[in-house]
Amino acid sequence: MKKILVIGESCRDIFVYCKAERLAPDVPIPVLSVVEQKDNPGMAKNVERNIRSIYKACKILTNPGWQKVTKTRYMHASSNHAFLRVDTDHRIKRIHIRQAPLHTYELIAISDYNKGYLTEGDIRYICENHSNVFIDTKKVLGEWAAKAKYIKINNYEYERSKSHISDALKDKIIVTKGARGATFQGNLYPVPRKVEVRDSSGAGDSFFAALVVHYAKSGDIEKAITFANTCASTVVQLKGVSVIVER
Repeated sequence: MKKILVIGESCRDIFVYCKAERLAPDVPIPVLSVVEQKDNPGMAKNVERNIRSIYKACKILTNPGWQKVTKTRYMHASSNHAFLRVDTDHRIKRIHIRQAPLHTYELIAISDYNKGYLTEGDIRYICENHSNVFIDTKKVLGEWAAKAKYIKINNYEYERSKSHISDALKDKIIVTKGARGATFQGNLYPVPRKVEVRDSSGAGDSFFAALVVHYAKSGDIEKAITFANTCASTVVQLKGVSVIVER
């Protein structure tokens, strides 16, 4: 079994599910009554837990004290409508990447939320020193990612990066397009069937995790994209940030 190393910053995803039965008398906002609260590891830790749900040979390098970095979403309990998101403590220290045991692992999965844990130079170093690096990044793409194996970004991130994408990058990029599926090298890979989307939070992490796992098993990127589409389509039907369940 090939060993996977996830590298990236992490947080806690907190979902506060509420009832809203009246408006405040002084300002036109709903008065929330808390029904329940759920939390789970988020960002790179969510990628790791998705990988671990279907594949055990996985470790992570992430920011110490990641539990103090929070994204708290206030949600309507019955409709899952989002009222508000509050983020705290995103002052994340940079990794000492040259101390990382990259060659202990057959595949590196970079989950870069662009909060300061990894610089462009760090990602360039990883790609130049390992031949099997997958990147999921919130950064605008550039030549620092040119030696990655594959790069997964969503359609918004692709549009931001489009003018910076060179020939060295374009054939490596997998663009997720929500209900339409994903594109790669000019081809569309559709989702297996239309589903009701209940919550898209963390769906990109699930897609990335499934992509990496299936590629580790098969070495076939097209089959990996198809598998990732299926997994992402499953998790968006659930409330909150959910993990892959292999059927």
